[in-house]
Amino acid sequence: MILIFDLDDTLYPELEYVKSGLFAVSKHFSLKFKLDQISIYNEMIIDLLDNGRGLIFNNFLIKNDIYTKKNLYKCISIYRKHNPKINLYPEAVNCLNELKDYIKYLITDGNIIVQRQKIKALNIKNNFKKTIPTYQYGLKYSKPSTLCFEKIMNWEKCDPSNMIYIGDNPNKDFVNIKKLGIKTIRVLTGNYKNLKLSKNFEAEITIRNLNFLTTKLIQQIKNENRKF
Repeated sequence: MILIFDLDDTLYPELEYVKSGLFAVSKHFSLKFKLDQISIYNEMIIDLLDNGRGLIFNNFLIKNDIYTKKNLYKCISIYRKHNPKINLYPEAVNCLNELKDYIKYLITDGNIIVQRQKIKALNIKNNFKKTIPTYQYGLKYSKPSTLCFEKIMNWEKCDPSNMIYIGDNPNKDFVNIKKLGIKTIRVLTGNYKNLKLSKNFEAEITIRNLNFLTTKLIQQIKNENRKF
């Protein structure tokens, strides 16, 4: 079986990355404008929790009377290019160790620089045969596009029924690849853990966390394939 993993909120908590980026931004602007770093960092965290990520930098700059397009672009640049302080879920560490003998790929959406910085910070590149930021092929090939999955099929010369994808977001992770015959597992971690969608969007198997992704489960899936 070929195992394909999502990154954000599957292998590590994405909120950890967001907080790391906001801390880097607060550090830069506290030094540049003699602001209290902890205060502006806490402001951004409260905004994040109340309103999501969309306008955090705009709101921070306006509130502190330092809004310019240049400062806004600087916020975005620092956020994307900073060296993140992030860690794998403990369950992910256990899982990757247990499944070390399987061929594994990583497919992740998002800004290429950002996703590569995450992979580097997590020190996981050697766990995978190939790590694939989907945006390197163009935004239209991010999930739910099947392009990257089809590339793996071609590289490995394998049937889709011998591929398992593990992700967390039912909005996009499973709906199209199930049509190809790829097996799907949803892990109930991160922002979408309480989201329930129709059967078409859900994975075939749901697990609480990656401690439940074991060699025994993969063998069960493999055995099920042999019945058909």
